[in-house]
Amino acid sequence: MKKIIKYATYIVGLGFVSSLASCSDDILAEITTLETSRLFSPTDIEARVVNRVDVRLTWKAVSKAKSYEIEFFEGENPDFSGTPVHKLSDVTYEQNPYTFTGLVGETTYTVRIRAVGDDIADSKWTTASFTTDPEQIFQPVDLAEVEAYSVTLRWTPGETADQIVLEPGNIQYTVTSSDITTGVALITGLTPETEYTARLVRNGKTRGTATFKTILDLGGAIAVEPEDDLTTLIANASNGDVFALMPGEYNVQDLNVNASISIKAAKPTEKPTLIGSVFRIGGGAALTLENLVLDGTGANNDNQTIIYEAGTYGDLKIDHCLISNYVKGAMYVNNATLIESVTITNTIYHDIECSGGDFIDFRNGMTKHFNFINNTVYNSAFARDLFRMDAGGSGNFPAEQSLINISNNTFNNVSNGNSRRFLYIRLASHQITFNKNIIANTQGYYSNQPTTTITAMSNNNYFNAPNFTASTQSNAKNDTGTYTTFDPGFANSGDGNFTISHEELIFQGIGDQRWRN
Repeated sequence: MKKIIKYATYIVGLGFVSSLASCSDDILAEITTLETSRLFSPTDIEARVVNRVDVRLTWKAVSKAKSYEIEFFEGENPDFSGTPVHKLSDVTYEQNPYTFTGLVGETTYTVRIRAVGDDIADSKWTTASFTTDPEQIFQPVDLAEVEAYSVTLRWTPGETADQIVLEPGNIQYTVTSSDITTGVALITGLTPETEYTARLVRNGKTRGTATFKTILDLGGAIAVEPEDDLTTLIANASNGDVFALMPGEYNVQDLNVNASISIKAAKPTEKPTLIGSVFRIGGGAALTLENLVLDGTGANNDNQTIIYEAGTYGDLKIDHCLISNYVKGAMYVNNATLIESVTITNTIYHDIECSGGDFIDFRNGMTKHFNFINNTVYNSAFARDLFRMDAGGSGNFPAEQSLINISNNTFNNVSNGNSRRFLYIRLASHQITFNKNIIANTQGYYSNQPTTTITAMSNNNYFNAPNFTASTQSNAKNDTGTYTTFDPGFANSGDGNFTISHEELIFQGIGDQRWRN
């Protein structure tokens, strides 16, 4: 009886399959000719803020749609109550992506889109929300108009504002009608050598932001002319001395730094050039180098830019410098040396060959904090690795940890060889953050050291740099997180102009920020 039931079931099943087969063509025909009483809603809507106060809208096309309607409401408005502040009709899909201008800065908007057709009901609305950025009508600050105690700020003439607020210090300047007419304001009462952020404000909302650093008060610094004996001045310096170098060329070789000093351009708009100079740091000194051109041509023994003796040292700070043509490298720490922190920012390195040393080369020393941010390095480290921090540093200072932050830099044609590493880090205790960098045109890779500890790596862009994501080296540290491989569209890399043109990289703030359009 059981067999009879099984056969009967099988026969019924065959009949059902046969029935499906006989009507499948009809079913498919009905599906492909599906008729609806209204249009489908747009999908995959994206609202991206561009140019600070504009929005670029994208969406998928809707079949049979003749055009699209778009409405903007201020604030988070999921019910779309009230009257839209902007209403658009007859927008065609050919205009997608559609960029709308005329919005207000620092404002949240809710936008909705629907499809419109002929002889068919409009679709339901599809919605999104976004917040515009602060406006930017300030012009770039002219360094020639930055003084020790004042600054001249400029914006588009005729554009209105209530006040300018500067931090630190909550300095408030009331904008006059004359200021608005000319688009110029002179702010006084500032402090020398201070980094300020100024906001142009109207009705509580930002219309422009400018950053600048007031210059040295030369009355409190040691003014140095190119014909002065800089070598002797630095050798005899006292802690706290600030050397303000006047514009010109300084042909000096070894500079022995044994006191905590600063060496800066007297006029940031005219960086002085030090030719063949090697900074030899001893005596536990801290050193600040700011707004200098360091040209290693003719340096003794083709040496590194900065060399440390053994000991415990204060901070090393390098900011807004241009450093090039050093044969062996940019920094050398081959002794039992512990540096409190190394901070290198807003600096351009190029043609640092690295023959006989690595680019940043810690062999038997270490730093507690290493920050390499908003710098550009190109045509360098052909013969060696880029960042080297060897195990000898931990051997000499076993209780110390090094926190390494390498972010928002642009690297082009650096460590360009399939055996060249960016991160040759073998300290016993360290953490590496490597975020938002552009790496372009190199066959190098990250590391093959099991002890290299990368705790944060995200939003980097690799162009013509395949081995940072797919190296086959043993123990390779490949980027397996969130990254892109866009062509940055450098303006003129051969001439050292790395201004990027790729919209996504600009939008996401990837690379050295000086090169954003």
